[in-house]
Amino acid sequence: MTESQAEIERRYASIREAAARDDLDAVLVCGSEYTGFEGAVRYVSGFRILHRYAYVLIPLEGEPTIVFPREARWVGDHSETWLEDKVFAEHPGQWLRERAKERHYRRLGVYGLDFVMAVRDYAALAQGSAELVSWDQGFDLARAVKSEEELRSVRESVRINEAGVWAVIGAYAVGKTEAELMAEAERVFTAMGCYRTTMDMIISGPGGSARPEFVFPSPTRRIERDDLIVYGLEIAGPGGHWVEFSRPTCAGEPSPETLAALDAYLEYAEAAKQAMRPGRTAHDVHRAVSKGFLDRGFTLGHVTGHSIGMTMIEHPRVGEGNEVELRENMVLSMHPHAISADERACLYMQDTWLVTKEGGVPLTRAPIRIFRGGETPA
Repeated sequence: MTESQAEIERRYASIREAAARDDLDAVLVCGSEYTGFEGAVRYVSGFRILHRYAYVLIPLEGEPTIVFPREARWVGDHSETWLEDKVFAEHPGQWLRERAKERHYRRLGVYGLDFVMAVRDYAALAQGSAELVSWDQGFDLARAVKSEEELRSVRESVRINEAGVWAVIGAYAVGKTEAELMAEAERVFTAMGCYRTTMDMIISGPGGSARPEFVFPSPTRRIERDDLIVYGLEIAGPGGHWVEFSRPTCAGEPSPETLAALDAYLEYAEAAKQAMRPGRTAHDVHRAVSKGFLDRGFTLGHVTGHSIGMTMIEHPRVGEGNEVELRENMVLSMHPHAISADERACLYMQDTWLVTKEGGVPLTRAPIRIFRGGETPA
């Protein structure tokens, strides 16, 4: 996906408007090769981080600058960025400190201050005169509403994610290893343009129930008939927008706890359709979708959901006490992590939703059910 000039200008205008409200003089966007954290830099520059990290400095007025560590001069295709001002700094933090001083920045909003920014660069930048303001939430809210151009990228990612999940379900058979099945999805993802932007994990267990822990798929552990397994498949397609979609599979009989959680999942889907409307809060959505699980005695171990875009997890998170109001064309990943009272069984599914005036719309057509293996899309 190549962004149009109108889309690029829309993004900068939204970021600058939010930054001005928060009395910032400039915004520093951080990205690293850590899976899911590279997308913010791509969102504001078009550059895909292949290795190491990069920064984009966006002043309230004037042209943005993309800053790379000098040792990464030949790592990645730097012609991908639409930014003219490219800097290869021996020490990016020192360069940014001097730029902030030169431009008389009082307050610099930093996306990635808590989790992404390289420590050496923070240490250098913090010695400068500009106040560093943690601005993860401000940046995420400025990009939370997706344009029609972005939504085309989101839907393409969903199409690819679905293809990978269906490849796993179609190839699922007792006796195969967990890693062997995961490879079916990765083959599809790579062929359809995901390059490295995939996050794969599983939950699995015997007796028709999955254990609550997310783990790596094993190349030696073979699937048995009554194993319940969920391949958590999260990807960003060629346009860079992350989506999440998964479904459980069990060739044998699901446990009573699993079936109870499945009933709650069916209720969650209907509740989400009603609750995901502009003006409702993330707290409202969490309460609506979690009710069926809590009524059946389950706890929710993983975050119920979150905004999602070019970064895998964005603000707001869908959870207790989060009063951020939803807006039309926000995209949310939803995945209630239903854990039994004894913490020995769980059920987990992922779906990507669109907030509309009429309510939540799931972006995949796959039914909420437990598959047996060998099924194909309807």
